Amino acid sequence: MNKPLRRIAVFCGVLILALLVRVNWLQYVRADELNANEHNRRVQIERYAHERGNIIVDGNPVTGSVETKGSDFKYKRVWKNGPMWAPVTGYSSQAFDASQLESIEDGILTGNSDQLFFNRTLSLFTGGKKTGGNIVTTLNGAAQKAAFKGLGDKKGAVAAIDPQTGAILALVSTPSYDPSVFAGNSLKDADARQQLLKDKDKPMLNRALRETYPPGSTFKVVTAAAALENGLYTGIDEPTKSPLPYRLPLTTGNLENEGNIPCENASLREALRVSCNTVFGKISDDLGNQKMIDQANKFGFNKEIFTPVRADASVYPKDNRPQNAMAGIGQASNRATPLQMAMVAAAVANDGKLMQPYMVAERKAPNLDVIYTHEKEQLSQPLSGENAQKLQQMMETVVKNGTGQRAEIPGVTVGGKTGTAQHGLNNSEKPYAWFISYAKTDSGSPVAVAVVVEDGQANRDDISGGGLAAPIAQAVMKAVIDSKK
Repeated sequence: MNKPLRRIAVFCGVLILALLVRVNWLQYVRADELNANEHNRRVQIERYAHERGNIIVDGNPVTGSVETKGSDFKYKRVWKNGPMWAPVTGYSSQAFDASQLESIEDGILTGNSDQLFFNRTLSLFTGGKKTGGNIVTTLNGAAQKAAFKGLGDKKGAVAAIDPQTGAILALVSTPSYDPSVFAGNSLKDADARQQLLKDKDKPMLNRALRETYPPGSTFKVVTAAAALENGLYTGIDEPTKSPLPYRLPLTTGNLENEGNIPCENASLREALRVSCNTVFGKISDDLGNQKMIDQANKFGFNKEIFTPVRADASVYPKDNRPQNAMAGIGQASNRATPLQMAMVAAAVANDGKLMQPYMVAERKAPNLDVIYTHEKEQLSQPLSGENAQKLQQMMETVVKNGTGQRAEIPGVTVGGKTGTAQHGLNNSEKPYAWFISYAKTDSGSPVAVAVVVEDGQANRDDISGGGLAAPIAQAVMKAVIDSKK
């Protein structure tokens, strides 16, 4: 070979080698980066080229897929009763990605998860149509419907848990939205989403998981647990050392009780029954800020909870003495999500054991083989079994002949606690109505519930946890019990 040809051959060899290096660099080293690039439309086209798997409640899908007209995305997501289920499923949109279960479980739902590698490989040989897997939830359809109907056009949220397992049975936030209206990628979808984002009532906010409220008097259950666990009081019917009036520490102001109820030296049971601010404010001060923080933390405060959808951290703050006394009655900087307060009720109902909340029971392959089953897990032990049973007696008295009588269910033991939380500077806004509760049957407690209602339409004097929130909790508990018969 003459010299010019040899040079050309070497040059071509170098080009081929460079091409091979470049191809391998793109296909292997940068593959994940390119697949994840938002401008790689081929990935999105493939994602919507087949039917998405479904999210299952009570054995039936609450989601589906339909063919898209006039788009290179073949399928888009649809929901059955989208507003009711949006706080559980989240959304899946061709233009705006996905949220909540639709996002977290996207690999299973699209069929692209590594857990489905065998199924994808098998379909290559069988010629089967690619479809996504299914997510089986813990949700109870009857409980979800009762919660959604109970809230109606009011702003608020409901969270219900199985205290014995941690399974989430209902998760409702109102006002809600229909994820179907922006599941596509048209201008109409974009406009619909923009309208939701501009809505002052924030329908896309998941109030059950992502909104923290002052828990008001429902937090007195935590303060009572702290008193029992720290030995401040051992009997629930012995008088407490609670003066009336009770002056907030380091201040010249008195802590008031609603309705001038007789709370001087009231027992723990009586103080919870009529909701004495003075008794529980003094307990919080007697214990001190750190012991109150420690007790709140055992119930799940001050950390995010993953269900697997993330719930914002509820907050019991580090604070000075007067603020700590107020936090002990659920005010000041004390903030909690409805899920957190359902966890408080669940721990009491489950004899002091708090289970990890979860809402995915199983993951299933497209051929319906189960590839994952959740195993229940204890999150903490906020209080002893003995003290939990004392608190149960106290909460059951609240429902039998206290402020929570509208939560009673004939033939069922119900424990609860009402709350009317102050809202706004100097309580200038309409308060939040709270109720937390649990129901007990012969086989233990199948359900614990937290309800919060922001009813801006109600008269201020008509807003109370017992009046607005307790009937909703009662309906949810009854729905769970009836579904197990």
